[in-house]
Amino acid sequence: MFDKLSTETRNQYTKNLDEMSVMDIITMMNKEDKSVPKIIETQLSSIEKAIHLVIQSFNQEGRLIYIGAGTSGRLGVLDAVECVPTFGAEPEMVQGLIAGGEAAFTKAAEGAEDDSHLGKKDLQTIGLTEKDTVIGIAASGRTPYVIGALSYARERKANTVSIACNKEAKMSEYADITIELETGPEVLTGSTRLKAGSAQKMVLNMISTASMIRIGKVYQNLMVDLKPTNHKLVERSKRIIMDATEVDYKTASDYLEKAKHNVKVAIVMILLQCSYEEAREKVLQANGFVRKALLN
Repeated sequence: MFDKLSTETRNQYTKNLDEMSVMDIITMMNKEDKSVPKIIETQLSSIEKAIHLVIQSFNQEGRLIYIGAGTSGRLGVLDAVECVPTFGAEPEMVQGLIAGGEAAFTKAAEGAEDDSHLGKKDLQTIGLTEKDTVIGIAASGRTPYVIGALSYARERKANTVSIACNKEAKMSEYADITIELETGPEVLTGSTRLKAGSAQKMVLNMISTASMIRIGKVYQNLMVDLKPTNHKLVERSKRIIMDATEVDYKTASDYLEKAKHNVKVAIVMILLQCSYEEAREKVLQANGFVRKALLN
């Protein structure tokens, strides 16, 4: 079974890996990593379809739920957590579930991935509904924990997406949209935290970022929905206002205060020269899209 998985086969170019110099090792790793974007390119159509499912979920107040085991699970958790400061998303909006629970993020709990019932149980615990989109992540494409989760998600009529790093992956049978990133043999045999992990992370970045853009979390190419919860983010908020409106630092600072630290509202106040109440109402009527708010 495993010998048919390309991610588990030996890389013919690295059979003398233990005899290579450090420079030779990292040169080879760099060479292998260059193949990842090209592999992703072959799956852009499927990735686009997955993003539309996520947007659909967000527009009906549903959630994006990543679920995986080991490295794949950790990548899902990482992407989910980053959506909060980057896009001002509520923690529940994008969630990452990992086999073995939160403790497995920092301490390996690899045995948990073999229990398909755990995947179902974890989705039941968060109250999965038909409004949600579940994205199962597994380099092998056959992880029981993930398959169990996708199977249950289908029962609940939630949207389902699978991201595997092998062709004809078992878990693809349980998903509405299948993304198969055939990254092939790793430099270090079977170590799918390398090319496979890189490919998975890049795709998750695409899915969350594009989805957030399409629901109004971005104006131009600026993170206008970030929450200025510390000094760094306050300063970033001011720079965003300056870039969007071409005002100076002091003006951006003043308007950020007037807008009660809402970057979108501050931008609309400046560009339309209107009050806080008017700008806030325009943003609300535009469903959070700054560009639309400026046209209203």
